[in-house]
Amino acid sequence: MKRWLLLALLVARAACAVLPTPAEVKAAYRASDAQLLDRHGQPIESVRIDLHARRTAWVPLADISPALGMAVMQAEDQRFMEHGGIDLKAAGQAAWDNLFRSRPRGASTITMQLAALLDPSLRASGDGRSMAQKLKQAFAARELEAGWSKQQILEAYLNLVGWRGELVGIGAASQGLFGKAPSGLTRSEAAILASLLRAPGAPVRTVAARACALAREIRSADDCAAVTWQAEVALGRPGEQAVLQPSQAIARKLLGTGAGPVKSTLDASLQRFAGEALHRHLAELAERNVGQGAVLVIDNASGEILAWVGNAGGSEVDGVTALRQAGSTLKPFLYQLAIERGLLTAASLLDDSPVDIAAGSGGLYVPQNYDKGFKGYTSVRTSLASSLNVPAVRTLMLTGLDRFYERLRELGIDSLTESANFYGYSLALGSGDVSLLALTNAYRTLANGGAAGSVTLRSRAPEAKRRLLDPRASFIVADILSDRGARSVTFGLSNELATGFWAAVKTGTSKDMRDNWCVGFSDRYTVGVWVGNFDGQPMWDVSGVSGAAPVWRDVMDYLHRGRPGRAPAAPPGLLRQTVAFRPAVEPERAEWFVRGTEIARVELVPPGARLPDIVYPVDGSILAVDPDIPEARERVLFQAQAGAGLSFRLDGEVLGGAAESYAWRPRIGEHKLELVDAAGTPGATVRFEVRGSERRAAP
Repeated sequence: MKRWLLLALLVARAACAVLPTPAEVKAAYRASDAQLLDRHGQPIESVRIDLHARRTAWVPLADISPALGMAVMQAEDQRFMEHGGIDLKAAGQAAWDNLFRSRPRGASTITMQLAALLDPSLRASGDGRSMAQKLKQAFAARELEAGWSKQQILEAYLNLVGWRGELVGIGAASQGLFGKAPSGLTRSEAAILASLLRAPGAPVRTVAARACALAREIRSADDCAAVTWQAEVALGRPGEQAVLQPSQAIARKLLGTGAGPVKSTLDASLQRFAGEALHRHLAELAERNVGQGAVLVIDNASGEILAWVGNAGGSEVDGVTALRQAGSTLKPFLYQLAIERGLLTAASLLDDSPVDIAAGSGGLYVPQNYDKGFKGYTSVRTSLASSLNVPAVRTLMLTGLDRFYERLRELGIDSLTESANFYGYSLALGSGDVSLLALTNAYRTLANGGAAGSVTLRSRAPEAKRRLLDPRASFIVADILSDRGARSVTFGLSNELATGFWAAVKTGTSKDMRDNWCVGFSDRYTVGVWVGNFDGQPMWDVSGVSGAAPVWRDVMDYLHRGRPGRAPAAPPGLLRQTVAFRPAVEPERAEWFVRGTEIARVELVPPGARLPDIVYPVDGSILAVDPDIPEARERVLFQAQAGAGLSFRLDGEVLGGAAESYAWRPRIGEHKLELVDAAGTPGATVRFEVRGSERRAAP
């Protein structure tokens, strides 16, 4: 018998493929779901990439309950630790039994079964294995035993064998049938799993009967009734319960069809908290017809995305990348542009009163505030912080529609695909569609003092940012957005925007309450939140502070639980000046100014009255001396309007009254001309340059 078997094995060896090593098997193994890892290596999402079988990551033998190995060996190969791949005693007993029993009995060892799993040519067909296949399988088992340890064989077998349905490998079987890791399997659960190996598709009663007998053999503490109940529960689960949680949009974006795992910049704990906060608040808003929401968190310095909750509310739409109307969230960039260009200061007064603007086709555009009321004259600080609409439209008329449109595009809001005229002056109030991703990163530009950069979901080398916005104007806008006093005109002093640390924030609500936004930043993070309905249904009575703001506040508080946000330092070129308003439309306060634009008093002038101003020279003028005019006789006439009671001051020296023209003898160089009152407080200011012969230069 032994000589015949040895001869057969020698013949089979010649026809058998070279078997892989344990390392090669593990390297070729692929989980059916690509894992998305957070920045610390913790799994957070997965994407199904193999639709034919469900496999988890490879499970080391040390992470598998010893009860399972005991049960599998008892059921499949009781002399596994003793034989060299072929159990001759079991083979003889099987041959004898098959002569006198109607149900045949196999004698394949665990090693032989593993050989068939590794080599498709050794697997049984519908008619079973041929004698040649059995011989090849036996030789392959001998080869495995010669090159592999028993532990490696058992580990590979448990990871490659099919258990039931699409569940392949012990990781998927344990999770799918019992909802736990393989390390936590009990003896009864191990007996149920081992009973599936011989017939994975067997009826529940058959599996339960075999499991009862096997549980007694391995001395399980549960009686047969308990084992049967556990088998019925495990095998009676709907198929979808054996599937991992559905992947989120961000997982699909990063993983695609790759095998993974992929390490991202996300923070699992923050991602979980943001998702829970959003779900909790959506439940509170359900009675106001709010169904979906999204949250995005970006690290200001690196551009790394720390949290991306794209489809809370049970939708497959990714709310982070979906396009929605921006509402008032675009106003900070409008005022930043106006301050950058020197058209306004934070203390400038804007008229918040009804205004009709000619629109296309002979129509009129009539902007209104959220509360349908008007506040009269308000400063830029109050207008922006309290999100007044009419002042924003008037500011857009100052800056120019095309210039603002191009600024938004430069900030990365490239979803504005139509022309500026398509949106008209309603662009100041957010009539364009934006994504939460682009909008939040635009706010990150403000947080970084006007330095723009891209965002990333994968670790990368530090990115060189580009200067996009004036840092002084950006600082002033951030200071306004952090001012709870200026915000109180619309929102009151106590609201979800008032954090216990420095943070700048802006809310926005689109037309007919279809979208609600809250975007803001601290010195370290920028957080954007959107709530609404993806199908465009309007919300019911959802304001800026009751919609997205509570989620924004919760996430901000979580991010700064260890260190509060700190106010940024003022960049060079700014100064703080006390400003009084006459009449007292707003309280006297210390205000930030770009150097050269500072004023100490803001006065309302009656309609039709002319404001004090310098008529000549105009700001930025370049004057040239005339070589044909004698130096002693050449003059430049400084002229002002409404100059009664005021004086010209040139380069810090008072020249004389501004009620009449002042003849000044030109000097080569750059100069600063001001209109000042009796107290020396400057009003209008212009800068100009005189060029010409060096003999006329200032002494």
